[in-house]
Amino acid sequence: MSGILRFEDWSDPVPPAEREVVSRLPEDDTGRPPLLFVPGLGHGAWAFAEHWLGHAAGRGFPAHAVTPRAGGDLRAQAHDVVQTAAALPRQTVLIGHGTGGRVVARALGRYPARAAVLVAPLLDGWAALGAALRSNPTGTVPALFGGRLKFSARQLFGPELPAEEAKAHLERIGVRPTAGLLARDELPSPVGGPPTLVVGSPDDRVVPRPALDRAAARYGGAPLLFPGMGHYLMLETGWAEPIDAILDWLDKELPR
Repeated sequence: MSGILRFEDWSDPVPPAEREVVSRLPEDDTGRPPLLFVPGLGHGAWAFAEHWLGHAAGRGFPAHAVTPRAGGDLRAQAHDVVQTAAALPRQTVLIGHGTGGRVVARALGRYPARAAVLVAPLLDGWAALGAALRSNPTGTVPALFGGRLKFSARQLFGPELPAEEAKAHLERIGVRPTAGLLARDELPSPVGGPPTLVVGSPDDRVVPRPALDRAAARYGGAPLLFPGMGHYLMLETGWAEPIDAILDWLDKELPR
């Protein structure tokens, strides 16, 4: 059975579920491929709607963000991404953040994306959980016993983000890790070999620099780094720099 059609899809299909999709569209059709942003644990489409969706639309890219089903395992969330991408009018660029990067990596084995971008990807979730234990044991230990994983502003954001903004974001972020999203299972090879970019910060306290290097090497490249930023590049004060770099890369890789 191929990587696209698997026995489990027939014997144990993923049940249907409601999916939140937020979209921002350019004023004119520029012929650029649609972008589908995939959030990680603890946040939804709102994290991209704050800045990145509108900015991408302003540069001519139809921009969408999907919130995969709550509590779904890696297979179910990847299914949601594939179904959402397949419903868009053109072959789609998949962009995943954090554990959403892991979901995108899984979806790439089923959906022939035009390109992919993994932003601060948590491809090795247990290593990230270990880093969280070292930097924020009080907020992390409860998650080991099924409780809520509570992050600190220092873990997630760079020093330039105003404290009130960081606090407001933290109030919306908080997760209970699931083994399916954190497990170290082998991820599939992307269908069609789409160009894939890994983006992150060397100062990220959730995904350390060596993890970014390993993720980029997996797809045959080196990470594009933004020093001084934290894990949530799309919510930082300098949020425009990484999204502009991503869009510039797409224009170069996917000429019209």
